[in-house]
Amino acid sequence: MSAFHKANLAVLTIAGVLLATPVAASTTFDGQWSVQIASSSSACTNGTSVSIGISNGQVASNTATVSASGRVAEAGTISVTLSSGIKRAVGFGRLNGSSGSGTWRAAMCSGTWTAQRS
Repeated sequence: MSAFHKANLAVLTIAGVLLATPVAASTTFDGQWSVQIASSSSACTNGTSVSIGISNGQVASNTATVSASGRVAEAGTISVTLSSGIKRAVGFGRLNGSSGSGTWRAAMCSGTWTAQRS
């Protein structure tokens, strides 16, 4: 199995575990969020912005080009999976009031993200 396939399998396994983990629904972070995605690797797209919505602690995308899913716990910890076509990234972090930050990983890239409530 190639390193690429192993990395994809690891990302999908982590995403499956996170999505299967029960998390209390929260309305504290409900609303529209603008997420800025950054990577220091020249092989990765840098400076991308994605709009997501949170409703009852559930994450969903607001665009047809990027699918987002995930959960926000009452304490603000967030796990998100973003996908576009065959590309997939998993992010983890924390929301606090009207902002947030964390890290993300994909098959060949990784980086950080920041978020602001719209």
